[in-house]
Amino acid sequence: MSVSVLDLTATDDIRDIVHRAVEELVTGGLVAVPTETVYGLAALATDASAVARLLSVKQRSANSPLALAVKSLSDVRDYVPQMEPLADRLARRCWPGPVTLVVDPGPFDASLIGHLPELVRHAVAPNGCVGFRVVTHPSVASVLQYVAGPLVLTSANRSGQPDTTTAQEVVATFGDSIDLVLDGGRCRYGQPSSVVRTRGKTYELLREGVVSEATIQRLSKFMVLLVCTGNTCRSPMAEVLMQKHLAERLGCHHVALEQQGILVASAGIAASQGGQASPHAIEVMREMGLILDWHRTQRVTETLARHADLILTMTHGHRNAIVTRWPDTAGRTELLREDHMDITDPIGGSMELYRKCAEQMDCALKKRASRMEV
Repeated sequence: MSVSVLDLTATDDIRDIVHRAVEELVTGGLVAVPTETVYGLAALATDASAVARLLSVKQRSANSPLALAVKSLSDVRDYVPQMEPLADRLARRCWPGPVTLVVDPGPFDASLIGHLPELVRHAVAPNGCVGFRVVTHPSVASVLQYVAGPLVLTSANRSGQPDTTTAQEVVATFGDSIDLVLDGGRCRYGQPSSVVRTRGKTYELLREGVVSEATIQRLSKFMVLLVCTGNTCRSPMAEVLMQKHLAERLGCHHVALEQQGILVASAGIAASQGGQASPHAIEVMREMGLILDWHRTQRVTETLARHADLILTMTHGHRNAIVTRWPDTAGRTELLREDHMDITDPIGGSMELYRKCAEQMDCALKKRASRMEV
């Protein structure tokens, strides 16, 4: 009896195929699925027999960890209750996408890892750490919506053999030893995910795949985003003032902050793209020994909001606008002034008004920079 192959590319509605895959998984089946990297072989993580069968079919050592595929970062937080800032940062910036993030979940009895069968716990965490993946491909994301818990996911090849990038290669490799293959055509990247392990404030690239080490290094940097309305006055002044205070704290020049692992940026809720800072803002910063005539305005985007580790807003209205649009930013978005007072927009005002605004921000930013965990 040959393995069933369902062609995702030949249908406008993948729901029937997804439901078939879910049926196989919840009854202990093994399903090969397309991802953006290579084809993967999946079993339900709550089914010890299915995972044992996967290990056998894969011919994989029980001491070689398998990854868990989950829907989103919020799911990972259930398995890693004390997720460290660097791991959280890389997850926000890399997922969904071709990165497997390996983290220490802490004591299993305080994590959902402890609710998995013992065989599965050993399969995914033989050394205590667990690899998580949030796959971009819509078929995997859809399957995860209909199953209880994560999937155990590994590349659909025999251990030590080349990765498979088409459904035909999967069938040639496994034949009827698996139950179902979802044919999504050739995988987009055709190479495995990058595997990154985090420990505290450091990371180790265990396998360089789709995402390069240089990119991982850039994505690992701590980012502060200053936000106002038009990104012409308050937030650009705050940007260079924050750079000054962080550089003083770290004993480096502000242009070397990125080498220290810190990015500082600014944006506006209603900013146009590519405008200049206001002349008064440029002049006030010049009086304070800072240069601002290089600045070009930008709008707050989903990417900026997701990448920022700390978003500091000028007013309650700015904060509400960001959190309303992107609720996941709530825990990372704060008023710049710790006394919870707004910083009034000086636009159209006198130089003296700009100086007063800059002084307020300078005082608040100096306090912020002195205590910031970067």
